Amino acid sequence: MKLQSLKEKELISELRKEFSVSCPELTVGIGDDAAVIKAGKSSFIITKDLLVEDFHFVSSFHPPYFLGRKSLNVNLSDIAAMGGVPRYALLGLGLPIQIELDWLEKFFAGLKSAAKEEKVILIGGDISQAKKITISITAVGEGKNILKRSGAKPGHLLFVSGTLGDARQGLLLARKGYSIGDDKKADTLLKAFLDPAPCVSLGCELSHLMLASSMIDISDGLSVDLGHICEESGCGAEIYLEKLPISTELRSMQRRAFWYALHGGEDYQLLFSIPPQQIDSISRLQKKFRITQIGRIIEGKDVFIVDKSGKRKKLMENGYQHFKMR
Repeated sequence: MKLQSLKEKELISELRKEFSVSCPELTVGIGDDAAVIKAGKSSFIITKDLLVEDFHFVSSFHPPYFLGRKSLNVNLSDIAAMGGVPRYALLGLGLPIQIELDWLEKFFAGLKSAAKEEKVILIGGDISQAKKITISITAVGEGKNILKRSGAKPGHLLFVSGTLGDARQGLLLARKGYSIGDDKKADTLLKAFLDPAPCVSLGCELSHLMLASSMIDISDGLSVDLGHICEESGCGAEIYLEKLPISTELRSMQRRAFWYALHGGEDYQLLFSIPPQQIDSISRLQKKFRITQIGRIIEGKDVFIVDKSGKRKKLMENGYQHFKMR
């Protein structure tokens, strides 16, 4: 059997079996957005993300400044999904020897700007020669009321932050040669792909107010990441197609806007469930954040789409798969 025949979640499942341990300080291990280690009255939230040139980004249309920002922010999004506050980061960087110093300076400038915005301190790492640019960041956060993927229950309501599908369209525009500043309508979509912002403030509010029963950040696509919540929580879900938050920019450029919202990936928005009795508290949060109810948790294991007429059909996972042949 070759790696390409495995799905990412199948490989992670094997790792969980092989490295399962009983440790009183480890409250969340393999299988969530981040690991959690108990430390006194608080907890350390630790996550790592890997970006490999020509798999996760293409240098010819991903400016190094934005790549530096994105490299850190995708990790901070994982900490946000656990309801934590980012604190520290370590950088692993593999670089081809022919890379221009100007590229490196812009990359570090972007990394520094993202770190400054969220008050994150770079405390170490490693640099090595590599055939392709390889970026691996470990981020460390802190939190008290940790939110996991496993707390959703039938009857709970599903919400998502921001809009969905913009990053996928931004990727298409970048491939066509668009740059930020070329077109006002395209800028929103390009920025969603090139320079995603982690929803740290929202994650902290949901944790502090103890509103969310489960949460995940949408990195591989709504269909995939909702599947993770359902799998870890042992339940199913319904998504109301007409409720999906889609930007006017995406609607104007893409006839398949709903498909992009369901499967596009790299949105880095927060998907979370709440008990129905918390709806008034969420209404108050909606004055501060863009939050949309898109469905509900149900009995069973399947995820369904419900269209405008009320017709139901099973939603198949069709987001990003790490070991799929390209």
